[in-house]
Amino acid sequence: MSTVLDRLFKRPKPVIAMIHTGPSPGVPGCCGVQCAVERAVAEARLFAELGVDGLVVENMHDFPCVHERDFGPEVAAFMTRVACSVKRHVGRMPVGVQVLFQGNRTAIAVAHASGCDFIRAEGWTHAHVSDKGIAEACAGDVLRYRKAIGADRIPVLADVQKKHASHTWTADLTIADLASSTQQHRADALVVTGTTTGSAPLRDELVEVSEATGLPIFIGSGLNADNFTDYVDLADGFIIGSAFKENGDWSAPVCETRVRQLVGAVEYSRGQEVGRA
Repeated sequence: MSTVLDRLFKRPKPVIAMIHTGPSPGVPGCCGVQCAVERAVAEARLFAELGVDGLVVENMHDFPCVHERDFGPEVAAFMTRVACSVKRHVGRMPVGVQVLFQGNRTAIAVAHASGCDFIRAEGWTHAHVSDKGIAEACAGDVLRYRKAIGADRIPVLADVQKKHASHTWTADLTIADLASSTQQHRADALVVTGTTTGSAPLRDELVEVSEATGLPIFIGSGLNADNFTDYVDLADGFIIGSAFKENGDWSAPVCETRVRQLVGAVEYSRGQEVGRA
């Protein structure tokens, strides 16, 4: 059965780098759309040159974030312009879109308009309390919206047990239960994270998710050049943000040395797999 990995990525164990856009118009700290576009394109070119396999454009600097129902059309317009520019400059490299907070319909629209290749979604199933407010389950609404605008080609990488959130409401469910439900609600791949940005997931939880679902699993936080080999066999792909930045700080500029080190660890692991085969 073809998976999102087969359709999007040419190499096994793909590494997806996060591009954190500058603040959207209307958000404190916004320095202008063109400035944000130029920075995102520069980062995209650097990542492409250094050998990452894909990118995600995310409005991480829209902080503190508001829910999709509370931000205006300027966010979709801004993200579409950034995504179009990034996609144009990296050729065939897969580019995804994530819009905070829980802007999954907006992400579908941006990806569809910009020719991007997938989205990362939060709050796909099971409501929870995040540090930005209540995240309600949204899979039904988003999939109907995707169908309505003719964007069925865009797969969804859905977070399971989202970081920066309390999951007391679902404390009677295991992460395997949540993963199984996310698959049932037609996500195309799963993203497993630690509890906060920059923290790695628990190895036991990755095993549980793998045993509960046949979907591809991406590790979505906490990996770096030092711990990558401890996790490489537990996931099908890796989404990297903080580890590619100076001092491991997600808000800092991209550090070429850090990117080279982590991509080197990935290439070594790929070589090991080929050798075993």
